[in-house]
Amino acid sequence: MRRWWADAVFYQVYPRSFADSNGDGVGDLDGVRAGLDYLAALGVDALWLNPVMVSPMADHGYDVADPRDVDPLFGDLEALDRLLAAAHARGIRITMDLVPNHTSSAHPWFVEALADPRRRDRYIFRDGRGPHGDTPPNNWLSVFGGPAWTRVAEPDGAPGQWYLHLFDPAQPDLNWNHPEVFEDLEKTLRFWLDRGIDGFRIDVAHGMAKPPELPDMAVTDTALLRNSDDDPRFDNDSVHDIHRFIRTVLDDYPDAVAVGEVWVHGNERFARYLRPDELHLGFNFRLVQADFDAAEVHDAIDNAIAAADLAGATPTWTLSNHDVEREVTRYGGGARGLARARAMALVMLALPGAVFVYNGEELGLPNVDLPDEALQDPVWERSGHTERGRDGCRVPMPWSGNAPPFGFSSTAETWLPMPAEWAALTVQRQQTEPGSTLGFYRRAIQLRAGRAEFAGSRIQLENSGEVLTLRREGGLTCVLNTGAGPAVLPAGEVLLSSGELTDGILGPDSAVWLV
Repeated sequence: MRRWWADAVFYQVYPRSFADSNGDGVGDLDGVRAGLDYLAALGVDALWLNPVMVSPMADHGYDVADPRDVDPLFGDLEALDRLLAAAHARGIRITMDLVPNHTSSAHPWFVEALADPRRRDRYIFRDGRGPHGDTPPNNWLSVFGGPAWTRVAEPDGAPGQWYLHLFDPAQPDLNWNHPEVFEDLEKTLRFWLDRGIDGFRIDVAHGMAKPPELPDMAVTDTALLRNSDDDPRFDNDSVHDIHRFIRTVLDDYPDAVAVGEVWVHGNERFARYLRPDELHLGFNFRLVQADFDAAEVHDAIDNAIAAADLAGATPTWTLSNHDVEREVTRYGGGARGLARARAMALVMLALPGAVFVYNGEELGLPNVDLPDEALQDPVWERSGHTERGRDGCRVPMPWSGNAPPFGFSSTAETWLPMPAEWAALTVQRQQTEPGSTLGFYRRAIQLRAGRAEFAGSRIQLENSGEVLTLRREGGLTCVLNTGAGPAVLPAGEVLLSSGELTDGILGPDSAVWLV
């Protein structure tokens, strides 16, 4: 039996940026609920909610202080229940973010660990190196910049041990060799699944497990690390025991799905996470990393399908999320960047497997170049103001009107400022504008769900120069032109085009569906 998620279109909701129902300038769960008719009209099958659990918000919810309650910023458990009921009534499933690699430093366990050195075994505390322990236990770097270790003061005020945080110091890493960590995760999983949640996106799914000896990193240059297979911080073999444990719980809820954020090198390493007793789906980011180039897109698709096939799993596709530059900007910005983003949307939606659309992608939103004083991402501070972080892709959604806050909130003081030029990109405007990006996405998702030509899991790819042709076994052909000149199309009826067609000629920076 084919699972519901195998061909689903997931819509990623960044809750603080989707819609604000109470006028505090931050989006919330009732705001998401108010947008469900919009999402149903878009045609999505499921939502992925970024974290809404109790958090001090040092990393906008990825620092969880109570994993079994809703933060008041977003509402409460009753608000979540209302969202679940309303979404399910529309045939839309809800998945939530799960953050098992670390907790907040405000979590009761960590507060206890600081107060009592005997209670530190649920985290990774170590003595420092050197005669006075003044040097971190190893040379690991934080993903957000700077060292991955912070020294604590002991209860008597003396300099003490160091604790590991692969991200912000407010996000201490858990010790997954401790049985209580497993027990607590099971409580969290069952709490949400029993409430009606349909699954989880697992943050840093390649993290969690650490090598017992905590060896030094051989490479500490950030640029070189991106292409290094030798990073002891991630992808340790024992991480698979944790995913098997998660799967045993989810197997008690047959329709629940586990989607892993898996950043690893090599198809074989990636496929291990998708074995039959581990994750159902794993994010493959090759399309995100590919330039707008026929050969690169071809290689990214080939790679992602090959990796999933090694485990007999379903491939996943996405062009953006809350951690990366929006594709309109990534592909060059302006009219050209938008044209290329629309073309790549047709490529992504032509592929077999699960698709993830990030909120605002369907409006053609670009990244926003925010002023320094508006930046909130911990990457900005941790990098010594050398990396601007991810705030530019997280600016709130423009819904209506001609000036900020564009119907997102009743206050103009939104948590990130909205650019005035987004007046041309609001939902209200695009709903009535012929050829709008929103109308284009709606039509593409509708066709994907309703046409027999999208059936089957096998595809054929070929590229000739700057033109990529993709054929589905059900009868769909997708042609992508990444070149500077026109491309002659094969015979067939046009289902949808990302740009204008003239006498069977596909212009540059465009894609088309043919049957």
